[in-house]
Amino acid sequence: MAVTDGGGAMVLYEVTARVDRAIAEDFLAWLPGHVQRILALPGFLGADMYEIVENPPDATHLLMCVHYRLPDAAALDAYLLEHAARMRAEAAESFGDRVRASRRVLRAFG
Repeated sequence: MAVTDGGGAMVLYEVTARVDRAIAEDFLAWLPGHVQRILALPGFLGADMYEIVENPPDATHLLMCVHYRLPDAAALDAYLLEHAARMRAEAAESFGDRVRASRRVLRAFG
């Protein structure tokens, strides 16, 4: 999933997690440390964590979203190539299929 486009615009790497409510407390205790380990990698400028509020709420799942800020697409490409598989495996080892993640890339413009 290369995202390099030749531009130098800031990039948000968004990771959304759909978490089984039965393990939500454990996931919420684990998530800040996971985010800090990612922020310690080269290229990351910061991150914000959010709970996604649904109306009506999903009684069986908690939805969380993390926005990671990177200076440009090249920094994200480097993460995806060198570190992403290891960081994703960390989550899978901890929670298996009780957490499902989706990802998207947002690029600043204007």
